[in-house]
Order: sequence, then C-alpha cells, then structure tokens
Amino acid sequence: MNRRLIAVFVVLLILIIDQIIKVEVKTSMCLHESMRVTDWFFITFIENNGMAWGMTFVNKLFLSVFRIAAIGFLAYYLCLQVAYGARKGYIACLAVILAGAVGNIIDCVFYGQLFSLSTPYSVASVVPLGDGYAPWLMGKVVDMFYFPIIDTYWPEWMPLCGGERFVFFSPVFNFADACITVGFALLLIFFRNELKTLSLKKMKNEE
Repeated sequence: MNRRLIAVFVVLLILIIDQIIKVEVKTSMCLHESMRVTDWFFITFIENNGMAWGMTFVNKLFLSVFRIAAIGFLAYYLCLQVAYGARKGYIACLAVILAGAVGNIIDCVFYGQLFSLSTPYSVASVVPLGDGYAPWLMGKVVDMFYFPIIDTYWPEWMPLCGGERFVFFSPVFNFADACITVGFALLLIFFRNELKTLSLKKMKNEE
C-alpha cells in the first residue's frame, strides 16, 4: 500500500469508528449514565467543553478555532511527508494523530447543531440542522471510556489524604483521545530521529 493510501485509510477508519461510538452513546445514554463492563472498565457518558481528557482552561470558541488551525497545519505537514516519501510508519502515526484531532473537532463544530441537549434525565436525539443545543463551534465533545483500574481509599493514618477515595485511572476519554495519545507515544518510541529534525523539509526515505 502506498503512503497516500495508508494516510487516507487510517484517517477514515479512525473517524468512522470514533463517530459511530460517539453517536451511539449520545443517542442511547443519559448524561452521566454509566454501564459496567468489568470492575475496571465502564462506559460512562460525559461531555466536556475543553481539551483532551476534559481539561478546560481556555475559552471554548478560541479552543475550537485553534483546533481547526492546528488540524490544518498537521494535515499540510502530513501531505508533505507523503509527497516526500517519509517512512510509512511515521506517516501512519501522523495520520492517527490527525484523525483523533479531527474526530474531536467534529463534535465541537457539528454536534451542537445536530443534536438536542443531553441531560441526566433525557437522551439526546438527532434534530434538523440548526435546531441543536449550541451554536456552530460550541458543541461539546462526547467522552465515554472510564478505566478505574484501582478504586480504593487511602489509609486513615495518612496525613492530608487519609480516608479519601483514590482512583487510578480516573479520566473519562473517547476513542479520538486514545488515538492522539497512542500516536504521540509511538512517535516518541519509534520515530525520534524524525522528531529531532522536525521541519517542513523532506524526511529520509526508509521503509
């Protein structure tokens, strides 16, 4: 498979999987509803206004515009690396990160226009374009994966946190978040040479 097909295939596959999961959760679960899969894996429906893993420290509209700009730059960089014949694994990792970023921006741009509001007491439904719960660029990102691998309490004798609940791993995230994280991790592990010489110039062609 050539580099262009790899990039297109990876991006489309991740986007399809991500959106199928999000739409299914959005239209079948109430906000904050949780389904137990195992003791350490739950499907927990939440929505967030901010960055990956639910972080919120900048204005929502600014964040959406910044995301779109960042996605445009990453897409341009990926196209350059495809044209220049960069390593296929490097291209695949870039495509995974790009797809994850696009998956979340789809929520921000379109979900507020296409869905009714999710609440703890009602399930959202698809509505005519423009009749949704938020303006363009102001939609909320759908998260659902919760892995409380360790869920316990600190010993009473411990200072400051004694008796308080301790959960590892506590963030609720989505498939797009996971793709971004895995893509970056693979870049750091296997493509450090490319990262050291990160530029808009041609990368070394190695299979």
